[in-house]
Amino acid sequence: MIDETDSGIIRILQQDGRTSNTEIGRQLDLTETTIRNRISRLVNANLLNIVAMPTPEAIGMTTSAIIGISIELSALEAAMTDLASYPEVSYVGASTGRYDLIIETFFSDHQHLLVFMAETLGCLKGVKEVEVSLILQVKKFSYEWIMPPAQ
Repeated sequence: MIDETDSGIIRILQQDGRTSNTEIGRQLDLTETTIRNRISRLVNANLLNIVAMPTPEAIGMTTSAIIGISIELSALEAAMTDLASYPEVSYVGASTGRYDLIIETFFSDHQHLLVFMAETLGCLKGVKEVEVSLILQVKKFSYEWIMPPAQ
């Protein structure tokens, strides 16, 4: 679990992931060593990830789609594991409602999407129905979770 100090560190890193431990310490009135140890503990406990995320366009993935999949429930777990292994798939979630699985995907073009649908989704065991929604315009693209203010 994270405490108020951890939350403060995370909030600062969310604003600028390149903020130095010394600067974080200055803002929180803590030593650089304390900040370094806290960040290390958070990372090692899988409570914090520090990564560089290129935009899909930066790596040539200019076509994005949200895909809903209806699948036999006995095949759900295996399908999730299989789908998560594909580089085109950035998100895999089991859901309630019309579809059993929702995936977020990125492709270089429509042909790439077509090949994925035919060769990957078309061969996935237990699939009953697939619906592809192409994303035509993106106003916000973010992988950050905003820390709520300290209570």
